[in-house]
Amino acid sequence: MYRQTNRKKPGRSPGVPSSARLPLAAAICLAIAVPAFAQDTGQPASPPAATQKSRKVTTLKQVTVTAEKRTEDLQKVPVSIQVLGEEKLQQLHVRDFDDYVKYLPSVSYESFGPGFAHVYMRGVASGGDGNHSGSLPSVGVYLDEEPVTTIQGPLDIHMYDIARVEVLAGPQGTLYGASAEAGALRIITNKPDPSGFAASYALGTSTVKNGGVGYTGEGMANIPLAKNAAIRLVGWHEHDAGYIDNRTGTRTYPVSGISVSNAKDCTPSPTLDCTYRAENAYNDATTNGARAALKVDLDDDWSISPTVMGQQTIAHGNFAYDPAIGDLAVSHWYPERTDDRWWQAALTVQGKIGNFDLTYSYAHLKRSQEEESDYSDYSFWYDTLAGYGAYIYDNSGALINPSQYIFARDRYNRDSHELRIASPSDDRLRLVAGLFWEQQHHDIQQQYKIDNLSDTLDTPGWPDTLWLTKQTRVDQDEAVFGELSYDFIPDTLTGTVGGRYFRTNNSLGGYFGFSSGFFPGSSYGQAGCISPEPYHGAPCLDFDKRVKETGSLFKFNLTWNITPTKMVYVTKSEGFRPGGINRRGTLPPYMSDYLTNYEIGWKSTWFDNRLSFNGSVFRQDWKDFQFSILGANGLTEIKNANQARITGLESELNWAATYNLELSAGFALYNAKLTANYCGFTDLAGNPITDCPAGTINPLTGEAVDGPQAPEGSRLPVTPRFKGNLQARYTFDVGENEAFLQAAIVHVGERRADLRQFEGGLLGNLAAYTTADLSAGFHKNSWTFDVYINNLFDKRAQIYKYAECAEATCAAHDVVPQYPNGQVYTVTNQPRTIGVRFSQEF
Repeated sequence: MYRQTNRKKPGRSPGVPSSARLPLAAAICLAIAVPAFAQDTGQPASPPAATQKSRKVTTLKQVTVTAEKRTEDLQKVPVSIQVLGEEKLQQLHVRDFDDYVKYLPSVSYESFGPGFAHVYMRGVASGGDGNHSGSLPSVGVYLDEEPVTTIQGPLDIHMYDIARVEVLAGPQGTLYGASAEAGALRIITNKPDPSGFAASYALGTSTVKNGGVGYTGEGMANIPLAKNAAIRLVGWHEHDAGYIDNRTGTRTYPVSGISVSNAKDCTPSPTLDCTYRAENAYNDATTNGARAALKVDLDDDWSISPTVMGQQTIAHGNFAYDPAIGDLAVSHWYPERTDDRWWQAALTVQGKIGNFDLTYSYAHLKRSQEEESDYSDYSFWYDTLAGYGAYIYDNSGALINPSQYIFARDRYNRDSHELRIASPSDDRLRLVAGLFWEQQHHDIQQQYKIDNLSDTLDTPGWPDTLWLTKQTRVDQDEAVFGELSYDFIPDTLTGTVGGRYFRTNNSLGGYFGFSSGFFPGSSYGQAGCISPEPYHGAPCLDFDKRVKETGSLFKFNLTWNITPTKMVYVTKSEGFRPGGINRRGTLPPYMSDYLTNYEIGWKSTWFDNRLSFNGSVFRQDWKDFQFSILGANGLTEIKNANQARITGLESELNWAATYNLELSAGFALYNAKLTANYCGFTDLAGNPITDCPAGTINPLTGEAVDGPQAPEGSRLPVTPRFKGNLQARYTFDVGENEAFLQAAIVHVGERRADLRQFEGGLLGNLAAYTTADLSAGFHKNSWTFDVYINNLFDKRAQIYKYAECAEATCAAHDVVPQYPNGQVYTVTNQPRTIGVRFSQEF
């Protein structure tokens, strides 16, 4: 946790609003798992007290959070919480998910581009392919009170006028349920304030090394409508420059001898198709969005707060590069574009019944994602290794260019309701309890297309479509939850017990597969129809399955407040993730996985609130965890992969050294390993098998295996053993004005790219990396100008690796010398970026 200093300095006029100048502090932060950065409470800051001219005073500011469903001082909450506050988000030039997640050591992630990310916490990561029929996330992401996580990833919200980001590490099952098996990430917006008018704006531009030019415009207005009502309007426009080059290239398919070129000056011929797609810095992205929030205080006890927020991000190109082509380069031939549009309408009602606080929150989220992607790598490797091109022809029977490209459309509709009560926080016996219900509908459409494909190979009704996915997925969760706390010794010893009873109902059905003309013997697609009636435009229904579960989760905590500023706690908590349906009908459903956490933590402040030292040590047991792979024909397969254990240490130190210098340090250490073999298959009921020496028969395929795919003791993927960051911010006077210098360093250790030994060997590990950011600025009256350099040394962070088709299939076996281990892509960070920003507050 980073805590901003309360700084009083001679020479200031009393009564100047804090919003009229940047609070100036300095900080070094070696992020130890819980680097929460100080934050606001979600309301505009009130004017400071008169300055003390006799001496300079430095203290750490109190940080309040609502992580446990009531407003509390962060240092009094016996939970490992990280916080990035509004001021820190601005100082670090945070604009989106990639910007803030690097400062959260307990968080790991895989990214596929804007709006497509998998979030993991505390080493609870098995990896995944991001498919629409994959597992539910293990980390819940919330916008204020409402969940905003979808299967493809959480909303990538533009971070302007955001009060804080709260990150709750470890299972939060009792209060947050199935969405928070490993933790929860909450984005809290600033709320309307009827006490006075306020406004702000920011303008910025940046240039990326060997890339393009980006720019940002943002603005906010808080407008009182009456003594008891206000509206807050926020808008933003952002253009992110590209940095990946789509280089000129030609690919020849061995079976047909047909080539395809992306050159701008290509001349087509009977054996050469031209797509004209080569372009430098082709992965740019443009985001537009707005938020309107209203708050009406009905009386002293009751208020209503409706909010509408929406955003659209259009991105081009690919955000990974192919090292065989070159640094930050690929050779692709077909359209690559995503259009991610979403809006959310939310309503929060707060009031009192007697002396109990009552809160009702409702949200409706509508998200639409359209994606075009080049899938010709899949075509090339299957043609090279299996002669796939011999089966791709036009209406005349002549072989054609077998390159595939994808047009995908995902539609999400998510509704959630929560009703809860909370007893007075100063009572000796305290209660938080509530009811929760949510349902997510996901309409899935994916067309794998080939130009000029024969009508006999088309999916009926879908021209040039070799493969069609047309499905509906529904995930429903309902629960009763509560936590009860009792002060055995007031202000000294407190015990808490929590529980959650849940019911889940998850289904997946529809059509997926080839036409009967291409694959007449298939058990899915047109040849595998179980109903003759068309399904939402698809030829038929070829599967329809459902999984229902019930269960309970518990939490126990004992907190000892040694002094008013020093606390230790012991916690046992549980989390779970629901099971679901495998799209491949021959596989059984996958079961729920459960996480049990044992934790000892401490929070403390010292030297008249000038230094804070927090941390925790923990062990987490992960039972029957879900593991997603890309199987044959590019179908996602989800299996329960036995047991794993994660042990870790999280700690942080913050020190307000002087009125203009703050130092803090932190880090996260994790040891995440399998505690049983992962054999790669289950029994017929979906239960994981642990004993699988070479020669064991897979009951689902009848084939012998070569031994476990990942033996006991194998490291879990994605999470490093060490992640940390270091920051420094120094503020000094320039006449009657202020200036600052700031530096930030982030280090991420080496990670495995895949749990399995063979596939991990093909992909290679994700290398450790260290990045550095610098900034400097000048503040006068209500405006601030700053210049920054991100990724100062232009390092290539390896965030994620993948192959376009199943790794074992893509392995070239020396057939293609350029790719001895198959064609592997690497998602990386943005190269060195230099930018300037001007902001003003009223």
